[in-house]
Amino acid sequence: MAPEEAKEEGRMFAGLRDRLKSTNLYDAKVGAIHLKNKVGKFGNLINPNHRHDEEHEKITDEKRTRITESHRFASFAPERDGNKIKWYVDGRDYFYAVSVALEKAKETIYIADWWLSPELFLRRPPYFNQEWRLDQVLKRRAEAGVKIYVIVYKEVAQAISCNSAHTKHALHALCPEGSPGHGNITVMRHPDHNVFENAGDMTFYWAHHEKFIVIDYELAFIGGLDLCFGRWDSRQHPLADVHPAGVQNEMFPGQDFNNNRIMDFQTVEDWKSNELSKADYGRMPWHDVAMCVIGDCVYDIAEHFVLRWNFVKRDKYKRSAGFDWLTMTGREGENEDLVAVQRPKHPVGKYVHHPLSPLENRSWAHQQQGTVHAQVVRSSCDWSSGILTEHSIQNAYCEVIRNAQHFVYIENQFFITATGEEQSPIHNTIGRAIVDACVRAGKEGRKFRVIVLIPAIPGFAGDLRDDAAMGTRAIMDYQYRSIHRGPHSIFEQIKAQGVDPKNHVFFFNLRSYDRLNKTSAMVQQEEKSGVKYQDVQRAEAEEIMAEGVHSTTDEQPRLGDTTSKEEKERLIDQKRKFEAQRGAVGLDKEVTSTDSIAHTAMLNGGKVSEQRWDDDLEKEKGNFVQEELYIHGKLLIVDDKIVICGSSNVNDRSQMGLHDSELSIVMEDYNLMDSVMDGQPFKAGHHAATLRRMLWREHLGLLPAQPLDALKDPNAQPADVCPNDVMEGPEYEFVADPMSDRVWDMWTTNATTNTQIFRHLFRADPDDNIKTFDDYEAFLPRHNKFKQGHLHDPFMPAEEVRQKLDQIKGHLVWMPLDFLCDAPMAEKGLQVNAYTESIYT
Repeated sequence: MAPEEAKEEGRMFAGLRDRLKSTNLYDAKVGAIHLKNKVGKFGNLINPNHRHDEEHEKITDEKRTRITESHRFASFAPERDGNKIKWYVDGRDYFYAVSVALEKAKETIYIADWWLSPELFLRRPPYFNQEWRLDQVLKRRAEAGVKIYVIVYKEVAQAISCNSAHTKHALHALCPEGSPGHGNITVMRHPDHNVFENAGDMTFYWAHHEKFIVIDYELAFIGGLDLCFGRWDSRQHPLADVHPAGVQNEMFPGQDFNNNRIMDFQTVEDWKSNELSKADYGRMPWHDVAMCVIGDCVYDIAEHFVLRWNFVKRDKYKRSAGFDWLTMTGREGENEDLVAVQRPKHPVGKYVHHPLSPLENRSWAHQQQGTVHAQVVRSSCDWSSGILTEHSIQNAYCEVIRNAQHFVYIENQFFITATGEEQSPIHNTIGRAIVDACVRAGKEGRKFRVIVLIPAIPGFAGDLRDDAAMGTRAIMDYQYRSIHRGPHSIFEQIKAQGVDPKNHVFFFNLRSYDRLNKTSAMVQQEEKSGVKYQDVQRAEAEEIMAEGVHSTTDEQPRLGDTTSKEEKERLIDQKRKFEAQRGAVGLDKEVTSTDSIAHTAMLNGGKVSEQRWDDDLEKEKGNFVQEELYIHGKLLIVDDKIVICGSSNVNDRSQMGLHDSELSIVMEDYNLMDSVMDGQPFKAGHHAATLRRMLWREHLGLLPAQPLDALKDPNAQPADVCPNDVMEGPEYEFVADPMSDRVWDMWTTNATTNTQIFRHLFRADPDDNIKTFDDYEAFLPRHNKFKQGHLHDPFMPAEEVRQKLDQIKGHLVWMPLDFLCDAPMAEKGLQVNAYTESIYT
């Protein structure tokens, strides 16, 4: 055939293909191809390398490898100068700042979370801030034309109660078809657990654990705080939420009031309910840290999101038109494969380029916004992002700790690490870096401390003596083996090189107390009305949490919440009955007893013995409660110069890259401030030093309690509004030198006194006096006489209880390193064995 004839024939067939594209025949062909690809996923069962074995995939892997090899810590992201970074301590400040930033969004919002609760109130108290519920904020922005992209971890429902299906359905239903904003909110859940859809790619054990937000490519939030229930808290960390003056004063409505040590979250899709009565128990307080970033690092955080979005699109939604591919400035053309963009022959979904307006329009694209040298690091791999394994977070932790000269300060949810290859199944080597830093300091005769704060008990419900708590005990066992039990532990490895670890390594927990404001008058109000306060708290949650759009499935969205009309009327009637008895029991007058006394542990908070109580003091005793202050932040500060903050725990799950996916940021402020280190003049990084001083003052009780409303607090604003207020004053100067003997004396003295009082009054566990399970029973007998977290001895005089509580300052307590040291904490069996060990580490 002549060339001209061949060209003509080609044009004829091309025209025929174009005409067929609008026919059912063509649709059937495409459908068959998609079905073939779907069925083809079963082949992945015998080819775990299926994302990296084709030539184009090998080319992409080689490009990514060259990039990581050229960067510090082998990270996908380079080091970036000139970032403006603001820190946030605890949820009150962080969530308020997020609410301000979200409300100003103009183009796009990216959210990646382990758990996202649409009904979370970003500002408190909720009754007076109903428009600041997360779903309402997102709804407003979607109606204004902002495109909102959300990726949440799809949990294994039998193991975790966060219910990502509710998150997805609730957010998708905010703007139903025909309403403003329809289609502007898109939620992905991953990984998939459907064997027919994802046969070879199912992941049951590992989670997407990142917590970050990117708004308009202008700024980002990154840290330890998910946008979910149970995280909002203030620096005084109240446990109580009982309000005789009116339930509208509640701080923690519905499922937001939680205590994992007593009861895990239940049916979170029923966000108004709470099976834990506020009148009987305190909540579990929550301590966390996060950052707001403006600068070049915003691009790197956004790139990680776009990579994950496109990977999930490819992995799960490739044949779903409702999920678009995202392309990205700087990752275009031959480099779009770096963010997992694919262009199949028959694509489903559009290709949407981000940012929507030119990247050079961002303020940080033209000039440096701040003084922080920073780098984004991650844990990511094939299952989570479709890439070869990256563990740049672990690389950063090890290098920064190993090079420390004065101190290492860690706040983390877990502490499971190895000093070498002999501690299988633990493999991350942060422990070895700690050993190396301490041994070097010890041999040089240099004062050096590693100070670690972790939770007393991992936040899972149940008595530690129960068989059901085997998993929790296994985690604690791995922690103790990492710290000081066994020849390969940190303590023993330091000691083996002739250095005393007790001079260098110290572990602490945090703990808080409060008083439930459940007076006799309120009990009478319950009796006269026939309504329990727990029912009133549900009715209040119904009132302030019901407005919105919710659904049980994507296919059947419906306006309003899922509570029946009859149930709503019953709840409203119960609240009315309860309130009608207010005058009869004298609560129509001013209630003078405070709803929380958590402020008494803080600076100028007064004494417990001076707090008003509208009742007999003997009856007050039954209302004192304590609980571990749950440390959830993932923070490292070294030498008042370098900070690492993000979603990564100190364990294999977070650090190895192969398991949970994580995102963190390494920060070093080039704005140096005059400070002191071990009595000598020292140039500290402003960002690291001021954050460390704020944290230490909170833990020592050297900061005043916070009001609920954060409107006038500079520390509750995004980084583009104002910098941190470091709250200068005598206490700020007192903690300036992290190696000062005076500071260390206060730190250890407070921890010792607080530990002794919590033991004496509450028999708070775990405790160093509990070395065996028989000791456990003697220390804290199992019976139903007293509620968990309440006073152990009901016959102790009321004044003695008050005077003992007067002595507690801040929240520091010693970590009980002898807890169950003479007992098998986690015997091998069905729950803990060679197949399940990696789940706990």
